[in-house]
Amino acid sequence: MKNRPLSPATRLAQALRYLDPDTGAIVPAIQPSATYARAADYSERKPYIYRRDSNETTDHAEAIIADLEGAADTLLFASGMSAASAVMDALPARAHVVAPDVMYHGVLQQLQKHHALGRLDVTFYKTGDLDAMQSAMRDGETVLVWVETPNNPDWDVTDIAAAATIAHAGGARLFTDCTGTPPCCTQALTLGADISFHSATKYLNGHSDVTAGALSVSDPNAMWDEIQNIRKLQGTVLQSFDAFLLIRGMRTLMLRVERATQNALTLARHFDGHPLVQKVLFPGLPSHPGHEVSKRQTGGLYGGMLSIITTGTEQTAIDTARFCELFYPATSLGGVESLIEHRKTVSGEGFKVHPNLLRLSIGIEDVDDLIADLEQALTRATA
Repeated sequence: MKNRPLSPATRLAQALRYLDPDTGAIVPAIQPSATYARAADYSERKPYIYRRDSNETTDHAEAIIADLEGAADTLLFASGMSAASAVMDALPARAHVVAPDVMYHGVLQQLQKHHALGRLDVTFYKTGDLDAMQSAMRDGETVLVWVETPNNPDWDVTDIAAAATIAHAGGARLFTDCTGTPPCCTQALTLGADISFHSATKYLNGHSDVTAGALSVSDPNAMWDEIQNIRKLQGTVLQSFDAFLLIRGMRTLMLRVERATQNALTLARHFDGHPLVQKVLFPGLPSHPGHEVSKRQTGGLYGGMLSIITTGTEQTAIDTARFCELFYPATSLGGVESLIEHRKTVSGEGFKVHPNLLRLSIGIEDVDDLIADLEQALTRATA
């Protein structure tokens, strides 16, 4: 077996072949200590001094993600927003950033806030439009190009390799948020991204019981050192018990994403052209404008996220979410349970979203049950 490279599914399932050398335990242990005593000669026993820096459990979770991403290093944060904010805070004052006009609303609001305060100079481009991205660039001035693909909640697709070419030609780094397609689907760094981000709360953990954010790089540099220092000073390192839960979740990542993708594709096909649905937004459908790029970037593992735009009024969409009996009317994504939300209600005003858009996170339940539930909810809402 030494000459045979192991697949990501095997490496994930075995948590990088974890085996406790003292007990033979195959489940990674939790190290809860907040501080570490030095050796008799006052040297560090291991590279741990204080919990705010790191610890063994968090390091193990980071190693699993780095292995999956093909990264030189990964840092875990207490939330996706703390990870994204650390990147913004690591940029120089008034740095020019190019970002999509539609993306996860929390990050969008943070970028808008930095721009309004003069902390960053942000130019927004039409999501997924490479020409618009290039037009927004300032040669020699743009520091960072931000990409979210597929974007939330429209699931537009951006060609990462092409975006990397545009960013690098202008002297900028490319930041990618591929939360909707975790690194078992999309390895952004291998496609040319400089920083890969995931809200590990979502697919990586997959059980709706952890908040975490992950940043990965293929080439650690001065900016990466600053991000690590920001995490240390702000105390936003992922805590050990959450890291333990994240490791546990990642061991089934491949199985969960495969099932969620299969369910989402079946459901999308069923409701595509449905009389009570204006449109289904899912990159796995051949009719989706980003289908071929998505297929290439994910290997056909599109993930379980899709949106539908209902017929009728905005209230029709809200009622559809209310009348579901299996879908939980809840905010988040990537768990084993299916969720539905009226996105405009959650994101609020000032966010570009169709008033009739319902965001669906498809879980691992029986897909026929999910289809039946959405059918009855649409029928009731329309009546």
